[in-house]
Amino acid sequence: MMILRLSNRACVLSRSVRLKSTLSTFFDEVGKAGIILKSASTGIFENLALEDWIHDHVDLQNRSMLLLWRNSPVVVIGRHQNPWQECNLPLMRQLGIPLARRRSGGGTVFHDFGNINMTFFTSKKKYDRHRNLKVVTRALKALRPNLDVAATDRFDILLNGHYKISGTAAKLGRTSAYHHCTLLCSVNRSVLSTVLKSNISEVIKSNATPSVPSPVKNLLDVDPTLDSSTIMDAIASQYNNEFGFDGPVITVDPTHEALMPGIHKMAQDLQTWEWIYGRTPKFSVCTSLVVDDVTIKFDMDIKNGTVEQCAIEIPEGWLPPEMVNEFTSTLNGSKYCPNETAVLVAAFMRTRSMTEDVAEKIHRLCAAVVSVM
Repeated sequence: MMILRLSNRACVLSRSVRLKSTLSTFFDEVGKAGIILKSASTGIFENLALEDWIHDHVDLQNRSMLLLWRNSPVVVIGRHQNPWQECNLPLMRQLGIPLARRRSGGGTVFHDFGNINMTFFTSKKKYDRHRNLKVVTRALKALRPNLDVAATDRFDILLNGHYKISGTAAKLGRTSAYHHCTLLCSVNRSVLSTVLKSNISEVIKSNATPSVPSPVKNLLDVDPTLDSSTIMDAIASQYNNEFGFDGPVITVDPTHEALMPGIHKMAQDLQTWEWIYGRTPKFSVCTSLVVDDVTIKFDMDIKNGTVEQCAIEIPEGWLPPEMVNEFTSTLNGSKYCPNETAVLVAAFMRTRSMTEDVAEKIHRLCAAVVSVM
């Protein structure tokens, strides 16, 4: 399959055709109704930014596009989800697995190099998830005719009628839309199952969109000879066949600011704490924390990722009441974040006179509070 390094070609275009050539003007000059792109990046924030840049800047009224991309390990939540409810954040921090929030809805997914992501761009009028998923299932059947894969009414793809190998999410703009889906080829299912299981979901009250758990399987579990590159080539070929296109696969570098003006800021915005955590719908945490064999009732309301109200009930005599009140006041208005909480509590302890016993209890209380973050 033909591969064009678009970042290099665009530089040639800018010298020979015009002073400034962007990705969108390149597409206009090529004049094709169907274009297939493959991202050169494996960074989630760069690839999500690429999706949004195409959606915002490319004329999709008379053009359809397919973007193929893969990521290094990451957990991605939907636009309206609660990360504390969806995944094990302490474990992810321990494993060095980042969290991202996409701009589409849908549920939480784990990506690694064994997962293929596909984004189908069209005008809003031509938006058709069933047809897009048909591209995927037909591509798989073209590779392995005996493979039992089928799309569902929920726009998932099931293997052998039971195991989920693909999930769907979408973003519909005023005139353009994109539908993206995953495809499990050889994902680390051990990591997937542990990071997508929240350690505190049972103590959270929230109206955020919950994920729907499903049994999953890798395509390689049923056919070890399949690999991601072969599958991506087959999907690209089937996309051309399904829609009557004849375009090559064009590799694009989403870090190329000159090619896609503004994409760096789009990627940076997706990495902010305010977007990833602060966009969480309002929720509350209500639980009992056990510290030194003492049961402490802990209630907290969180809005925009910030502690709106905090209440801690401690048995009489364990800590001075005024110290408890000052402790909760310290947390009010702070980010619901273990690092910020630890810093605030450390400053709180430095600026107040207390016995060594009280200081040790506050330190352990802080550790217990952080455990539900």
